[in-house]
Amino acid sequence: MIVLEKRPQPSQAWSMATPLIAVLATMFFGGLLFLTLGKNPIEAIRTIFYDPLFGEFAFYYRPQLLVKGAPLVLIAIGLSLGFKAGIWNIGAEGQYIMGAIVGAGIGLAFYPLEAWYILPLMVIGGAFGGWIWAMIPGILKVRFGTNEILVSLMLVYVAEQLLASMSLGLLKNPEGHGFPGSRNLNDYASTNGWIDQNVGMHWGVVAALIAVIFAYILLNRHMLGFHIRLTGDAPRAAKFAGVKPARLILFTLGMSGALAGLAGLFEASGPAGQITIDFSTGYGFTAIIVAFLGRLHPVGILLAGALMALTYIGGDIAQGSLGLPAAAIQVFQGMLLFFLLAFDLLTNFRIRLASGKVA
Repeated sequence: MIVLEKRPQPSQAWSMATPLIAVLATMFFGGLLFLTLGKNPIEAIRTIFYDPLFGEFAFYYRPQLLVKGAPLVLIAIGLSLGFKAGIWNIGAEGQYIMGAIVGAGIGLAFYPLEAWYILPLMVIGGAFGGWIWAMIPGILKVRFGTNEILVSLMLVYVAEQLLASMSLGLLKNPEGHGFPGSRNLNDYASTNGWIDQNVGMHWGVVAALIAVIFAYILLNRHMLGFHIRLTGDAPRAAKFAGVKPARLILFTLGMSGALAGLAGLFEASGPAGQITIDFSTGYGFTAIIVAFLGRLHPVGILLAGALMALTYIGGDIAQGSLGLPAAAIQVFQGMLLFFLLAFDLLTNFRIRLASGKVA
């Protein structure tokens, strides 16, 4: 018989070890998954984790780490602020889409004007688009006590419909010969989000690094950060400390929405280059894995974002060279969160066997 016994204090050792154990477990069981698909598991794992960094064409794939990792880190930093306070924004994908629509829409509205101030206006618009979309579940929760998980998640599907509508309507390229999608923003210097395309550097990477620094200072050097941590760790104590729940909900949801919107804008003005029906890439959902894999710590999220970007790039290589289906790569990525949550149980509980031995 196995009994879960609550620890007097959360285990710091297990808390630190859990992400590494989750990654190793994902490699092992992911290898078994690839084996059932008739692929060599060792070759598949090597292709995903080794080839993008040290393989024959690593010089081409390494810059993609910045391209793939930046939006994941940017979104995950925003989500972590709410998660630390027990506020669950699951709709970052919708905020990412809305940020791209509003920001790119501003840039396209100025076409064919070339001016230095257009990209800054797009950045403001992108942040505002994500912020306003996150305020919907925030205000509904504060005013009517609705569940922010359900509302934010349902708004993702609304945002996807708006994306399709804009790609086929208002933002459609009039010179696109009937194809859905906007003009290519990379063709115009005033709306181009790239800094150096050869090394994968775009303004989204800069924004992600700034967000990591900002979140670290906020959580460790500011009273608001203390209130966020206190609300998540001890809600009753937070009330006695004078924390205003409504303000905290609106701040964390608004911040996560704004950062997700920025990620969408930088993706539209940089790597993607335009607004299309299939612009939604799932970054908003994958960022949830990144946030928890990074233990909701800004530096941890930066490292977790790099790891997840590696699985994206390596997964693409594995699909092309080994014939692995895209769904298998998505399952492999999902295993990270599954094992992280499973092993995280041991942070707060110890396993006691019937014989009295403790694991």
